[in-house]
Amino acid sequence: MSSSKGFNSALNIQNGINHPPSINPDVFTGKGRKKRKRYSADEFVTGILAGDRTILSQAITLTESSLPEHYDTIQAIIEKCLPYSAKSIRIGITGVPGAGKSTFIESFGLYITGKGRKLAVLAIDPSSGQTKGSILGDKTRMEKLSTHPDAFIRPSPSAGTLGGVARKTSETIILCEAAGFDTIIVETVGVGQSETAVHSMVDFFLLLMLTGAGDELQGIKRGIIEMADAIAITKADGNNKLTAEAAKALYQNVLHLFPLPLSGWKPAVLTCSALDNAGIPDLWDCITGYVSYTTKNGFLEECRKKQEVIRMHDSINDFLNNSFYNNAEVKSLIPKIEKQLYEGKITSYKAAMTLIDKYLKKR
Repeated sequence: MSSSKGFNSALNIQNGINHPPSINPDVFTGKGRKKRKRYSADEFVTGILAGDRTILSQAITLTESSLPEHYDTIQAIIEKCLPYSAKSIRIGITGVPGAGKSTFIESFGLYITGKGRKLAVLAIDPSSGQTKGSILGDKTRMEKLSTHPDAFIRPSPSAGTLGGVARKTSETIILCEAAGFDTIIVETVGVGQSETAVHSMVDFFLLLMLTGAGDELQGIKRGIIEMADAIAITKADGNNKLTAEAAKALYQNVLHLFPLPLSGWKPAVLTCSALDNAGIPDLWDCITGYVSYTTKNGFLEECRKKQEVIRMHDSINDFLNNSFYNNAEVKSLIPKIEKQLYEGKITSYKAAMTLIDKYLKKR
């Protein structure tokens, strides 16, 4: 084959069309991006009280931040919103995996918004181990409710700390109440330790269960049942109606074995179907009946006072945790201490005390 100059070969690389870069160069320069306005605490409060959902969402994002520079701002916002809060019905909802929590909440939410109420759904999602963000994304699982003008859905990452969940969710409840939402639902990931945290911030605790209750009883802690103000057997439709009634009878018998709660309220067991809305009105009547009952006997007010004390301790724990891990000297020392642990040169206790001493400036 000739290799003389000017020889045209099909193997030669031809000049093609110039393609635009795969990454927008404006990302690095900031050009073309609309900068989000930074609001003062007073501007946040004014927007929240006016029902501005964009400002409400940004305020909630601040509560979820672990950055020290955001702490003073959000606390100022919470303090100013506090006089406008505590006027809602706070409902905690949990259930075994597969009980259809999101489907139930959408059906239940559409029913109560249809009665003229404003609903905020705060869903505690499990966190991604990589990004610490929400995994489930409840807005994608409640399509109708998420677009309803009187509903607001906010998934919040659990970030692996129950204390943090309790403080941040409690503060979010205050913000939502100040924004005019008179019904708050706090949905948990599933049956586990997070239920205790949620129970300490709501008025009414609802446990969702499936039919075939004999199997489910094996996978649920007694403590969860004792916390429940009502148990709802879900998916009670079609061929499941009879088994749902059997499950209802079983749970009623189980509840008879437990002492009466401090509220004096006898926990109810109901059946419901999110598909045909069967039992949804009865469940709402049960909740409003509980609120009326505990308001009259003073339990509701006493319970909320105790919750304030719990929130104080949660706030202390969360603040100290963030303060510790955001300390510059501690952050720089952690990789070295972890390396020593991997190499077996130091015990876990000694490692912890070394970091704590550094934080307390003892060394």
